[in-house]
Amino acid sequence: MSWTEEIKWNSDGLVPAIAQAHDSGRLLTLAWMNRDALIATVAENRAVYWSRSRQKLWRKGEQSGHIQQLKEIRLDCDADAILLSIEQVGGIACHTGRASCFYRVYADGCWVNADPIIKDPDDIYGRSL
Repeated sequence: MSWTEEIKWNSDGLVPAIAQAHDSGRLLTLAWMNRDALIATVAENRAVYWSRSRQKLWRKGEQSGHIQQLKEIRLDCDADAILLSIEQVGGIACHTGRASCFYRVYADGCWVNADPIIKDPDDIYGRSL
């Protein structure tokens, strides 16, 4: 059995992939991988995801330069989620210009932005998001 066949892919052929900073353990992002993305991640030693909106492989940082260099891949006990231990180049994982996509904190019935924008997305991508 191939190592990718051990993964429980969902009905769309995807598995959630959590990117975690190798040095600090901070959770950076949640994205999706198909089999090709996972194989490319291993081959290229960097995070490659499946973009559900664009319906194509998405190499993290291909536009921003904020790539995720792979340190380790783990598969959870149910074989239905992947954890990527990565080095986040440039310190920005989120397209909003923040260190992590998990920048909102629930407080008193609403979501509050708790983390600062490190770099304006207009400066990263050359356009407004």
